Amino acid sequence: MRSPTMADVLDKTGARTDEAADVITGARERIDALDDRIIGLVQERMAVSAVIQEARIASGGRRVNLSREMEILGHYREALGKPGTSLAMLLLELCRGRI
Repeated sequence: MRSPTMADVLDKTGARTDEAADVITGARERIDALDDRIIGLVQERMAVSAVIQEARIASGGRRVNLSREMEILGHYREALGKPGTSLAMLLLELCRGRI
């Protein structure tokens, strides 16, 4: 297997110069590392949410606490704007399932 040429790297990054290709390649590596951390945090959040749901159900409560979910939606919206609400909804669905 041959090593990628600079033309291959430029084509893959969409850059027009070697310098820009280097910046993009480095930044993409950082994004990949961040994505791995985010995935790990989401999985950890799912596990913690399962503990909360089990405790709530075992005590005779409901699986979902809507007032708490509204707090979470507000927190994400305040921090990230309208797209934050969508992100929070996805996280809530991942952690508690569909309601």
